[in-house]
Amino acid sequence: MAVPPAVINRLPEEPGVYRFRDGNGRTLYIGRAVRLRRRVRSYWGDLRGRRQLTRMVPRIARIEAAVCVSGHEASWLERNLLEESCPRWNRVIGGAEVPLMIVVDQRPPRLRILHETGIPPEDELIFGPFLGGVKVRLLASAISRVHPMAYARDQLTGAERDLGRILGVAAADRDRMLGSVIALLSRDPVAVTEFLAELRERRDSASQLHSYETAGRIQNELEAAAWLLAPQRLAVGPTPLSATHRADRHDSTGHELYGWCEGVLVQFRWQDGRMRGWRIRECTADQGRRRVAETPQEWRAFTEVNARLAASLRS
Repeated sequence: MAVPPAVINRLPEEPGVYRFRDGNGRTLYIGRAVRLRRRVRSYWGDLRGRRQLTRMVPRIARIEAAVCVSGHEASWLERNLLEESCPRWNRVIGGAEVPLMIVVDQRPPRLRILHETGIPPEDELIFGPFLGGVKVRLLASAISRVHPMAYARDQLTGAERDLGRILGVAAADRDRMLGSVIALLSRDPVAVTEFLAELRERRDSASQLHSYETAGRIQNELEAAAWLLAPQRLAVGPTPLSATHRADRHDSTGHELYGWCEGVLVQFRWQDGRMRGWRIRECTADQGRRRVAETPQEWRAFTEVNARLAASLRS
């Protein structure tokens, strides 16, 4: 049974994850998109770049989708779902991006990138995980461009002091820059907005000076920063934690989160600080109300939006 075009038209043009099922309810493929409707519709268009999917598309009988708040959040949900179960038509278990942490050392002030499994010293702050090795390195480069903490150390060579003066940075600026970096990596909305605006201004200035290579580099940094610093809730988000307390934020207790709409119940499973499962099934109104009542208030908006979407895609 083919998917009616009207069903695809009900998908929003928002970031999220989509799941294709066959006529027997088996999952064929899980993917993510910055614009769900546009991405899903592309499977019924030219698949030259994805020829391995041409045999899958005729088998799609049902589309399911979950709306996320950002592309980075959608990447996390896709990754978490593929770690739990990798459908036949997906190629990589867990997705392609590598989870990385950004470590802030306060004395002397500096940034480091660490694989998620690494354990930094206790006097350092850990932010992450973030998805995408190239993007994370570009973000670190952008932070060093705007907040050159390396020149706010107590002990500098003569050349470093000269460069610091050119950049307008001295040891007295260390605490201010550290505070700005911590706010930025914590996704403070004001800090993120100001940071992105500063990068845009520097890109435009470089372009006006005909430094097009520098402008291009800053544009790449800007895109990576906007992607990684966008809101996301579906994995343990960037929170400044010491290595001693890092393990405390991983809640090993599982939580079920529910949304209900017009006879359809959406269920998300939260475990170990990440969204691990996603299920959609039919449910009576009484059962649905009881399940929704079990869901923490801070997750209600997320589950309700996705319950409405699930109901629209089934009708």
